[in-house]
Amino acid sequence: MPLPFMTADRAYETADDAPLPFEDRERWRRPYRPGPWRVATAALALLLASYVLFAAVVIALTGSVTEAGVIFGVSLLVIAAALRLLRMGVWVSARGLRHVRFLVTRTVSWNRVAAVRTVQQPVRYLGLPRTVQGQALILVRRDRAAEPATLLTTHGADFVGRAEAFDRAADAVEAWTAENRPG
Repeated sequence: MPLPFMTADRAYETADDAPLPFEDRERWRRPYRPGPWRVATAALALLLASYVLFAAVVIALTGSVTEAGVIFGVSLLVIAAALRLLRMGVWVSARGLRHVRFLVTRTVSWNRVAAVRTVQQPVRYLGLPRTVQGQALILVRRDRAAEPATLLTTHGADFVGRAEAFDRAADAVEAWTAENRPG
């Protein structure tokens, strides 16, 4: 069974001449693979959901349908959280740049993007409050005087311990920006 979210990076590895090797530019794509921390966390959440689903079946067989329904609902929440965790990241298309976080998704059209660049700054380690020195890919918008939004970091769940993968992902997002941003 093909897993399209695991093969996104291979197109960049094989394309020698074009920075944007995709034919269908209107489709939203993540230009990098999800990292091992993100995939492992989602896998553990799905494992937990399978146990909770089994518990719902056992509770339903004992005769308490309402309690089984509640437990089944909890398992659906865990499954939805695991799938959302796998969708988190930066997505690009010809229409713009989409930053998907756990609870919030922000889409910025290319004409509202002033710059996307890599900077050296303190970054959060795996999203925890602790900060370490690292690199971040930031988005500077034209219509805002506020601080730039951090899209990716070297110590996030996708790139911790994978500096080369961060560089490739940052280059890919910057290439999409250079290709699609007007003037």
